[in-house]
Amino acid sequence: MQLHVSPSLRHVTVFPGKGVREFIKVRIGSRWISYRMLFYSLLFFTFLLRFIFVFSTVDTIDGDPSKCSTIGCLGKRIGPRILGRMESNVPEVIYQILDEAISEEEVEPKSDIPQTLQDFMADIKQTTPDAKAFALKLRQMVLLLEQRTRKAKIQEYLYRHVASSSIPKHLHCLALKLANEHSNNAAARLQLPSADLVPTLVDNSYFHFVLASDNVLAVSVVAKSLIKNALHPRKFVLHIITDRKTYAPMQAWFSLHPLAPAVIEVKALHQFDWLSKGKVPVLEAMEKDQRVRSKFRGGSSAIVAKNYTEKPQVIAAKLQALSPKYNSLMNHIRIHLPELFPSLNKVVFLDDDIVIQTDLSALWDIDMNGKVNGAVETCRGEDSFVMSKRFKSYLNFSHPLIANNFDPNECAWAYGMNIFDLEAWRKTNITLTYYHWLEQNLKSDLSLWQLGTLPPGLIAFHGQVHVIDPFWHMLGLGYQDNTTLSDAETAGVIHFNGRAKPWLDIAFPQLRPLWAKYIGFSDKFIKGCHIRVY
Repeated sequence: MQLHVSPSLRHVTVFPGKGVREFIKVRIGSRWISYRMLFYSLLFFTFLLRFIFVFSTVDTIDGDPSKCSTIGCLGKRIGPRILGRMESNVPEVIYQILDEAISEEEVEPKSDIPQTLQDFMADIKQTTPDAKAFALKLRQMVLLLEQRTRKAKIQEYLYRHVASSSIPKHLHCLALKLANEHSNNAAARLQLPSADLVPTLVDNSYFHFVLASDNVLAVSVVAKSLIKNALHPRKFVLHIITDRKTYAPMQAWFSLHPLAPAVIEVKALHQFDWLSKGKVPVLEAMEKDQRVRSKFRGGSSAIVAKNYTEKPQVIAAKLQALSPKYNSLMNHIRIHLPELFPSLNKVVFLDDDIVIQTDLSALWDIDMNGKVNGAVETCRGEDSFVMSKRFKSYLNFSHPLIANNFDPNECAWAYGMNIFDLEAWRKTNITLTYYHWLEQNLKSDLSLWQLGTLPPGLIAFHGQVHVIDPFWHMLGLGYQDNTTLSDAETAGVIHFNGRAKPWLDIAFPQLRPLWAKYIGFSDKFIKGCHIRVY
């Protein structure tokens, strides 16, 4: 059989052969090519490529870039592609050098290490080292850059810690001016609320909100955003709890800036009866916590001292543990809500770093199904960074006390905007459980969890949390800048949790306007303390 192809490639003709042993003949143009010739040609080229590959292998083993034969170089370039060989050309010695453990000598700074990629390339071109010397030089430079990056990251965390822990000048100024106004102006010492509105403080037909803070400016934003977005503000009662030193400035602010028709109560902790009756567990726990922490943590200078084993994120967690808010009574007081408000059945607890953007009276329509705490879960959501928190994110599951009692993959929830059914709470031992685990953590040298009120809260309210829609609480505006303004505007409540509080210079500028729009910058106290948003 014969196959005939016309020169124009438009016609193909098959002719029967003389026998089955005769090779097929293909005609291209006016010539005839034997299939036998085609077969031997392919065999010859295959042998030639194998020969080229041997040359390329010899050149690779030799390792000298200056010795590269023409055939060898050709083999290196086209051999692996044609023959399908995909092995790495990186010598094994480079992997061995880069994979070695880091010694103490290597972390010491040296003057002969290339400082930049340009210096590294210039050094390599000048010395033309072998593979081992190349790997050593590369390793030294990478370690140097890694040390610089680590140091810069730690310094960033230290500066953020100082910025977030210190009282900004304008906030201190505002408190002083309001305290002075309280002492000199009778209008700044009005009873809050007025006598005729006192019955509303225990009336369960009203919507009761609780806010504990010593930050007058932050509280003013929360209060104004709450009332401004309320559909029926006359049914809103806001209970503001503060400490003794901030009571006068807080009362002065809300006396001079009323939010009628809403009801505002300003009360200091020392004015609650329960605080003066015997020992208060929260105060005892705070005193013990402070003593243990002062010995265990050592201060920011000790934390950022030379340490080549801990990651910057671990150091950041230790610095954050030194924040004054973690030893503030304002931060722990929520665990005593049933005692603080014995006549109320349900309250919504608000942090001072949130902004309310919708009417919150709808929270009272949520069926809690007998649970105590209505909260947003933090393990599900589009933001994988913020909404990826589980128990293992907060609790130390390498400790047997934690590992034997809890599931590391259980979904965590958020403080900041929580519905508390006080009737259901009084039927449980949540408060006692909270202090039991605080005591266990103190006995374990603060090793059971990251410091703060949320980890013991996760334990105390375990099994008593009713999950509410994420719309009611958007988190992360104070520690990651990936949240867009348009996304934040769609949430009912936004939370600037994290170090970058909106009243600090380290706040994310694209998100700060959501908070700042509730500040009256024409107010004489605001202007007098130069409070402004850049």
